[in-house]
This record gives sequence, C-alpha cells and structure tokens, in this order.
Amino acid sequence: MKGKIIKGIAGFYYVHDGRSKIYECKAKGVFRNRNIKPLVGDDVEFMVLDEKEGTGNIDAILPRKNKLIRPAVSNVDQAVVVFAVTEPLPNLNLLDRFLVMMERQEIPVIICFNKIDLSGGKEIEELRAIYGPAGYTLHFISTYEAAGLEKLHELIAGKTTVLAGPSGVGKSSITNFLQPEARMETGVVSEKIKRGKHTTRHSELFFVENGTYMMDTPGFSSMYIEDLEPNELKDYFPEFSEYEEECRFLGCIHVGEKVCGVKTAVADGKISRSRYDNYLLLYQELKDKRRY
Repeated sequence: MKGKIIKGIAGFYYVHDGRSKIYECKAKGVFRNRNIKPLVGDDVEFMVLDEKEGTGNIDAILPRKNKLIRPAVSNVDQAVVVFAVTEPLPNLNLLDRFLVMMERQEIPVIICFNKIDLSGGKEIEELRAIYGPAGYTLHFISTYEAAGLEKLHELIAGKTTVLAGPSGVGKSSITNFLQPEARMETGVVSEKIKRGKHTTRHSELFFVENGTYMMDTPGFSSMYIEDLEPNELKDYFPEFSEYEEECRFLGCIHVGEKVCGVKTAVADGKISRSRYDNYLLLYQELKDKRRY
C-alpha cells in the first residue's frame, strides 16, 4: 500500500492511507543501514501487518521533491505564513526572514494577513504596497467574521501546505476551520502511542481532504538565516531582479554602490523601503556572522 507519513515519534511512524485510516508503522532496518531517516511528509510504500490493530512496516520511501529542516518535513508544495494586520502589528523583519528561507528552498509562499475586521483599511493597503511588487500572493482574512476562509481553503486544495506564523495571529482558528477533526486525529495517534501526553512539539501533518495535507508549525519569534553568503542574499528578494540591469557593476549587492538600479527603484517607490531596509539588516547580520 501507499501512504504518507503524518507524524513520527520514538521510532514509530504514523502513515495515512490517503483516505481515512492511520497505521502505526516501524521502518525497516535497511533505512538505518543506509542512514536514511523517514520524514513527516514522505510518501511511502508500506505493508499492513494487522488491519484491525492498524499496524504495519514501511518498505520504501518514495523520491522526495524537497526537504525542510525547520520544520522537519518533506514534499512541501507551498507555505502559508500568517500574520495579523494589527493586534499585534506584523513584524515585517520576521516575515522577510521567512520569505528568504522559503525562496532559498524554492517553495511558493502565500502571505495571509488575519484580523481585517480590526483594520480601517489603511494597514491593508500599506501591506499590499510592500509585498505586491515582490510578486507574492496576498490573502486577507478575518477568522472572527469567517471572511476569506473559503478562498484560503481553495488555495490549499490538493497540496501539502506548511502553515507558519507567530503566536496570537489566529493560526489555530485557521487550522480548526480547515480541519475540524485535527484534534481527533491527534487523539488517535496519542491512543496508539499509550505513553502519556507529549509536551514536545513534533512535526505533524493533518489530512484535510483527498490529496490535501496541512502542517501547523509552532509559533516563532525569531529566525536565523544560516549557511548563506552575504552576497547571495539579494537573489532571494525577487523584486530586485527587474532593476539589476540598471546597476553599474555586474554582481552589485545594492548596498554601498553609487550607481545602483535597486537603490534607485527604492528611491522612486518601485521597491518597498521596508523590504530594502530589512535586506540591509539581514545583509549586515550575515556579514557580521561570517566575520566571527
């Protein structure tokens, strides 16, 4: 049979059959011998050992199209990053860090702003002006008024989506709308484990509907970009590329150069000042990290 790993704890992997059933599986020793660790999100072939008990063995891990380190998950189609329009105000530096991480891994991002019911509209237009020119899909919702949630459901249909964002922005409300049975599935896994309640947050996918899975990640308050050279950072701000041919020097990093198409675009309002300022902060952070 084929299925998808939705959770892994203490050597057990919980495989969803794509319909309605979860099997508790062990991975064959051959994976350890080859230093291959199954990941949440892996599509696998598995053999059912006991249909009534719902147990089995994983025989093969099918080829991965990508792999994230944080959260540890494979075969991600897209990420939905959630921030509030207000209460709390969005931390755009944190958002831009997340966007760089996803750009590096070539994972499309939908930026979802919640709590539009608390906004007078000005904040929404400002956010459109910042991220629209960067080419990102923007979606504005209100979990309180249930506005925009059906459209969000359409945006994740048929895909494996990572849901991310800081605490207090409504991720749990979104999860409960998209998958009301998420708690039930967690309970099924907990009952199988019979080892009491785990306080550690593990990566876990929730089955939404046919071909649709979602992972709700823990709230994050900081993100450190690692293993990136300072002069590579510009490649992960997609709105820069349109103006780089106007730079005097090939390989311009858009920081100290006098004749720079990107800096001119910022001055002319074609690139968001907020995005560019965060680029400068991240560039300096990477430069300082390399020095030490």
